[in-house]
Amino acid sequence: MEDLNRRQVLAAMAALGVTGVAMAGGASRTGVAPAQEIPMSPYKNEMFYGADGKFDAEKGKAAYLELMAKYHVPSSDYLKANIWATDFGLGDFVHAGMGGIFWVNEKDFSYFGHEIYLLPGQMIVEHAHVKTDMAPKMESWQARYGWVYLFAEGPESPEAAKLIPESQQKFTTARKVSRLDVGGAQRLAAVGQKHFMMGGTDGAIVTEYATYHDGAGLRFTNPGVKF
Repeated sequence: MEDLNRRQVLAAMAALGVTGVAMAGGASRTGVAPAQEIPMSPYKNEMFYGADGKFDAEKGKAAYLELMAKYHVPSSDYLKANIWATDFGLGDFVHAGMGGIFWVNEKDFSYFGHEIYLLPGQMIVEHAHVKTDMAPKMESWQARYGWVYLFAEGPESPEAAKLIPESQQKFTTARKVSRLDVGGAQRLAAVGQKHFMMGGTDGAIVTEYATYHDGAGLRFTNPGVKF
């Protein structure tokens, strides 16, 4: 009877268009998705750059507000005033960029709360956190809307090269890939490891829980990053 009930629940969820939701203990689904799920962005770089070639952060922020509206996420006046968008100075926003808002970042008590916004197929460039006068940042991520690929140090996943944007192929060493869906959370495997994430086919909103974020301890693999 329990198996029958589970099948009935799954069938009902499918009929409602609900997918990717963990049914047991809030565990996330892991493992690289099939090739047909490789993200393809509907956005074009020319949407976000002026005639002078400079990144228009306001247009980037507007795209993230559209992402929130798609997922019916409220956007307060505070959020609109404090959300940020970056292309990491690389000129390839739709493939290598991100948005976010720092809700809290308390040095005295060493805690940090951050929302990450990613367009479909958009990658946060590879980086690590090192010791400064503060301990290296340690972090965990919870998928709120959409899903993301997580890239970590370890044995390279066969699909990694297909997923990483051309502009970042030479600057990524964290190529062990897993997938994080709504209903799951994952932490950085070890302090100081290189890592990054990429938005899924419908973009993603991810909550980050971490120790204090010290910008001086941020190290990017790509030497061209300006952040």
